[in-house]
Amino acid sequence: MKLGQYTTTDAEDPWCGVPTDDGGVVSLPEAGTAAGVRIDGSTTDLLADWEWRRKAELAVEYAEETGVGVRDAADLSRAAPVSDPGKVVCVGLNYRDHAEEGDNPIPDEPVLFSKFPTSVTGPEDTVSWDPDLTGKVDYEAELVAVIGEEARRVDPDEALEYVAGFTVGNDVSARDLQHGDGQWVRGKSLDSFAPIGPEIVTTDEVADPHDLSIWADVNGERLQESTTSNLIFGIDELVSFCSQAFTLTPGDLLFTGTPPGVGVYREPPVLLGDGDSVTIGVEGVGELTSEFAYDAE
Repeated sequence: MKLGQYTTTDAEDPWCGVPTDDGGVVSLPEAGTAAGVRIDGSTTDLLADWEWRRKAELAVEYAEETGVGVRDAADLSRAAPVSDPGKVVCVGLNYRDHAEEGDNPIPDEPVLFSKFPTSVTGPEDTVSWDPDLTGKVDYEAELVAVIGEEARRVDPDEALEYVAGFTVGNDVSARDLQHGDGQWVRGKSLDSFAPIGPEIVTTDEVADPHDLSIWADVNGERLQESTTSNLIFGIDELVSFCSQAFTLTPGDLLFTGTPPGVGVYREPPVLLGDGDSVTIGVEGVGELTSEFAYDAE
């Protein structure tokens, strides 16, 4: 199953839906209500609900049989598949060759940092920044795990059971702020610097999250290309590691790290500016294209 968030007007709060093969989108709150199954509006609310998978399946089944709650995708705008995460947890230096390209030591345990939830944006939104604040904006292709069940001190062999699914992310980074501040939060957390999407692909649709091609195209040129088999710490290890320190809750996002080829370490560097376009792809999960623009307001 794919789970996304959609709107029909700019003023509308995003609602969770399931895209269909024929260009439609099932509104889970609308179809669920008609089927006698309560489904609240957002993806985060859905994931926090008891038996959310079965409720979503029932709503889709009802919509397919009756047509109730089926919208034309052409009439909708796609929002971030999770627009209100409690936490955005990120992992640095989680591909050996990426650590090496920056002359960083290979970590013995996951290196965690965070992006503020206000940095999350959707697949149709522009990534923008004030050029007077930062002049070194970079891209990072990432597989993002979406938490589906509260996780606290879970074992690695059970950790994937707490993941609802996966989406595509771009850990956009202001390198001058990241490297100049002595810590990474400001440089990683500018508004719109965490585009994700287009949808969440549930775990049952992903045979092995540790064997997926991952890439980044900048203005049509392939600059990152690897596979999640090169992750130093797997998703099960990451979820377990995080949960030993803090509680993960439904809708939390876990950016799992980026492979080599980021712009700041290329010769010459490839940094982003007004009018650039970046497409991040993860095999079996989707492609996320973001436009980049200056915003000095």
